[in-house]
Amino acid sequence: MSKHVLASLLVMLTAAASGSALAEGNAAAGKNKSSMCAGCHGIEGYRSVYPDTYRVPKIGGQHAEYIIAALKAYKAGERKHATMRAIAGSLSDQDMADLAAYYSDAK
Repeated sequence: MSKHVLASLLVMLTAAASGSALAEGNAAAGKNKSSMCAGCHGIEGYRSVYPDTYRVPKIGGQHAEYIIAALKAYKAGERKHATMRAIAGSLSDQDMADLAAYYSDAK
């Protein structure tokens, strides 16, 4: 199991075990906050070249819990990508929940 998947699962299990509910996301607010995401995740087949060359994943239609866990892992430095860490570091829990609500409804 990759370290990224393991870190995401750990974040989700910790939240579930602690009984703390995730902030309820607002998809309309998430749409308004999504411009920073669309530059990479909104381009079909986009490949990033910094810091490494890789295919940028599609996040539209992804489970909200996974999106939140991934953003929290970037913010905590558990996932290594400088751009995503900087973006996630600027997000509040509510921002993450709003973005997750928007992208989980998007196709």
